[in-house]
Amino acid sequence: MVSDVVIELKDVWKIYEMGATKTYALCGINLKIHKNEFVSIIGPSGSGKSTLMHIIGCLDTPTKGSVFIEKRDVSKLNENELAQIRRKKIGFVFQFFNLIPTLTALENVALPMRFDGVGKKDAESKAKTFLEKVGLSHRINHKPSELSGGEQQRVAIARALINDPELVLADEPTGNLDTKSGEEVLKILKDLHMKMKKTVVIVTHDPNVAKESKRKIYIKDGKIVKDE
Repeated sequence: MVSDVVIELKDVWKIYEMGATKTYALCGINLKIHKNEFVSIIGPSGSGKSTLMHIIGCLDTPTKGSVFIEKRDVSKLNENELAQIRRKKIGFVFQFFNLIPTLTALENVALPMRFDGVGKKDAESKAKTFLEKVGLSHRINHKPSELSGGEQQRVAIARALINDPELVLADEPTGNLDTKSGEEVLKILKDLHMKMKKTVVIVTHDPNVAKESKRKIYIKDGKIVKDE
């Protein structure tokens, strides 16, 4: 039987040291996330939820413990190897969108493919398809400053999907949006899970966002306190 575990953390610790002071951001986390799950990681500010997302997303490495992505231990890889995994396996959606202000929506979405050496014409053709999927075919030549917050987040989602990642990580994806825009973004994330069969992990402090997910992982003081 083939395992459907996409992400596995085994006894993961993250400890920050400043002089003689140690801050324990994660304390012995054990976690499995399966293919096509829709998971929320929930906790207050300072609980360790963003640190956990950075570990899952290969944006950071643990102080102790192991992280497996599709059975490969990524906790000991160098930065170039981690960057390859981020590009191929993971799509990121951030609270502050992280779009490049001088590029159009089309150019922003095409960027990950351009980094992989794909030609401009092919990359932008695929980018146009993904912008259509998120309802922005009429805004492809607009720069971020000409888009609303909700539109910018939809551009960011299209960019996250362009390399067809197995895993989509969203860090407070509705945190900077009004209620209506937030609902639209959540609907897109749910469609990724239901229609495109993506594994979606949302980090949030908002119970209204978390209730949309099928599995909720509560974190406090660097520890998982509930998984339901």
